[in-house]
Amino acid sequence: MIVRTVEDLKILGSFRENPGIWSSARYLLSRDNMGFTLTETRISAGSSQTMQYKNHVEANLVIEGRGLLTEIETGAAHKLEPGTMYALDRHDRHRIDARTDMRVVCVFLPALVGPETHDEDGSYPALEQ
Repeated sequence: MIVRTVEDLKILGSFRENPGIWSSARYLLSRDNMGFTLTETRISAGSSQTMQYKNHVEANLVIEGRGLLTEIETGAAHKLEPGTMYALDRHDRHRIDARTDMRVVCVFLPALVGPETHDEDGSYPALEQ
């Protein structure tokens, strides 16, 4: 059984942040042999991020806060609020504009190694498992 707190993640080096923009508490990683990553991501009010996960698919469930999700390819915009799920099933390039502080639970496949951060184009590089 695996049981972890945010404090544990900080000690393990599984907590990443860009202060004032986002933080990512990575509860499960590839080393846990679960086959996926589970994170709690916090996004700061007023921030805007363009991202594209070229090496992962991701499902997200908004737990707290409000924002706007924009699909870069089509321009389609979707309101984000508690209870909204969105899945990036085609490595979709997207932008998140946080209207308020947001809390989002995220699942990544394949599992993250742990130290991934967004590169210049907003994606996570492929790291060795």
